[in-house]
Amino acid sequence: MQLIKNATIVNEGRTFVGSVLINGEQIKAVYEGIQPAEPSEFITEIDATGLLLFPGIIDDQVHFREPGLTHKGDIYSESKAAVAGGITSFFEMPNTKPQATTIDLLEEKYNIAAEKSFANYSFLMGVTNDNIDELKKINLHNVAGVKMFMGSSTGNMLVDNQKTLNRVFSEVPSLIVTHCEDEATILANIRHYKALLGEDIPVQYHPLIRNAEACYKSSAYAVELATKYNSRLHVFHVSSSKEMSLFSSRKPLKYKQITAEVCVHHLWFSDADYASYGNRIKWNPAIKSELDRQALIEAVNSNKIDVIATDHAPHLWSEKEGSCLKAASGGPLVQHSLVAMLQLAKQGNFTLEKVVEKMCHAPADLFRIEKRGYIRPGYFADLVLVNPNASWIVNKENILYKCGWSPFEGTTFDSSVLKTWVNGKQVFDNGKFDETVRGQRLLFEINK
Repeated sequence: MQLIKNATIVNEGRTFVGSVLINGEQIKAVYEGIQPAEPSEFITEIDATGLLLFPGIIDDQVHFREPGLTHKGDIYSESKAAVAGGITSFFEMPNTKPQATTIDLLEEKYNIAAEKSFANYSFLMGVTNDNIDELKKINLHNVAGVKMFMGSSTGNMLVDNQKTLNRVFSEVPSLIVTHCEDEATILANIRHYKALLGEDIPVQYHPLIRNAEACYKSSAYAVELATKYNSRLHVFHVSSSKEMSLFSSRKPLKYKQITAEVCVHHLWFSDADYASYGNRIKWNPAIKSELDRQALIEAVNSNKIDVIATDHAPHLWSEKEGSCLKAASGGPLVQHSLVAMLQLAKQGNFTLEKVVEKMCHAPADLFRIEKRGYIRPGYFADLVLVNPNASWIVNKENILYKCGWSPFEGTTFDSSVLKTWVNGKQVFDNGKFDETVRGQRLLFEINK
């Protein structure tokens, strides 16, 4: 058994000093202020005085690039970076090569993860214009849901057939997760700016091409379809103030049919940062105005937005070069998402309890993950220990992503991840990894 003692535990809306006893894969007990009466000879003790203990972060949107795109990331390298950042579970997207659009191709990814992943894992099946029958075969107990691109992005998995869209929302029983950007609006904006500026459009125009109207129009259509068919819809990476009118905080998360996610980069950066960061912060959807950023922060705090994630999407730096229409969209984030959110909390944007709610509890509740996302007896011991007063600077030497760069290079973070446990095993410890640890396939409660 392991005892993490005297930690400042942040869990279920409270912060208190206490201890957590781990027995095998699971949490055996949580003690507030007092120590357990277990025989000390059976316990490995970790003194966490002055340190923060969180449930492991659950990232509901990553692109780990395997199979087929492993020159810029793979499940081994990116899950290693993830656990170093306090992420203990992830949901990976289907736009790999081949695209995960059948049960067999999806299961191949699970097999790879079982061999390579340091963290727990799940994979979403991709929606195409013609794979509705495969989507209906999904086992809801061991697959998180389906991912649909209602707007083209990396991988070209655009679903634009109206009959298909209606069938997905009316016939697919699983959670439907969407990337929402209206294709017609984007194409019209491209034509407009090409006419003004030619082919080499500067990256500062990215949020004008993939603008708030494109996001709103697509998100509104997804919400309309989900409402019509009473589907469960989760809209990924909302990025604009205008979209906030589509989501509600009137109901607790467990009663919501329609939910939303925001990504760390949309909470951290604004369009004023393109001048300094250029293509480093080119994502789809685009990072937008400071007013949009502030609206997203407010929506997190008011619970209109339910989950905070990364959309971790590594590219080689050579792929990020060029003008707006040529540079790849996306960037690596899993190693730095928690410390970035803790920095935003220190700046007064969020409480620690809100960070844990949106990065740990809410993903577990929304996806109905079995026994994860909380520090509770009987739950898996997915935990992260953080020093809130250990500043460090992101640089090439400490970046773990296979692509070798980060949009946060040169940034000083005030907090540092010290230790990460996955299923009770200490996989990350002060910069060192236990290479024998592998995560588990996430399972889901069907009738919750």
